Amino acid sequence: MKRILGILTVLASVIGFATVSYAAKIVVEGSTTVLPIAQKAAEVFMQTHTDADISVRGGGSGVGISSLLDGTCSIGDSSRPIKDSELDKARTYGKDIKAHVIAMDGIAVIVNSANSISALTKKQLKDIFTGKVSDWSEVGGTAGKIVAVSRDSSSGTFEAFGTLALGGQKVRSDAVMQASNQAVASTVERTPGAIGYVGLGFLSSSVKALDFAGITPSKEMVLSGKYALGRPLFMYTNGEPQGLVKDFIDFVKSPEGQKIVDQEGFVALK
Repeated sequence: MKRILGILTVLASVIGFATVSYAAKIVVEGSTTVLPIAQKAAEVFMQTHTDADISVRGGGSGVGISSLLDGTCSIGDSSRPIKDSELDKARTYGKDIKAHVIAMDGIAVIVNSANSISALTKKQLKDIFTGKVSDWSEVGGTAGKIVAVSRDSSSGTFEAFGTLALGGQKVRSDAVMQASNQAVASTVERTPGAIGYVGLGFLSSSVKALDFAGITPSKEMVLSGKYALGRPLFMYTNGEPQGLVKDFIDFVKSPEGQKIVDQEGFVALK
């Protein structure tokens, strides 16, 4: 009997440990734009919250929101507002989706570093990405084929760019579609004649960022509201966040978390 009681005690301890571990598990999924913020914030947060186990992965804004609706993640990252169709689906599933703005961003238009172009108007950019313009000479550059590089349709950046820059029109059919901001930047870097768009945090000296509509893409211009391709970045939860999920989102929005936002190249909240 003592042996049986001992075994039951051990089992109870194991079950209790597993329960605590499960409760402390946070899965963050979605936007590749938000990804570097979420990854660094999770790393720093877990240093002081030893009971937290945070897993962070990308996949795109659409994937993050879908996973949140399916119940396979705790936080859905998104670089666009949730769609009405997604909210309808949430209500069907009995879920109450809450939005948390954790940073601001600007979509920067980038070209290959050898490109002579340094600025585009709203019309020129729209004409390029909708297929009306196919040669750089048509927008004041050196003659050569334009290679449009776009995010894929599951991306929040794709959705935001389509709304802010293209007025809801479709991206040209011959655009090279990429699954992440970094993939867009890398493709533009190695492709003469290429043009693409990425979040501010993905700018580097390997590509050239263009002035858009007379404004240079920068944190200051996004905060001022003068840069036309500015947008908020979100973390979504099912209902008001509780426990460690709340603590983590509060941390991201705290001065320490916003310092991470700034360090990752994005725009901290005022």
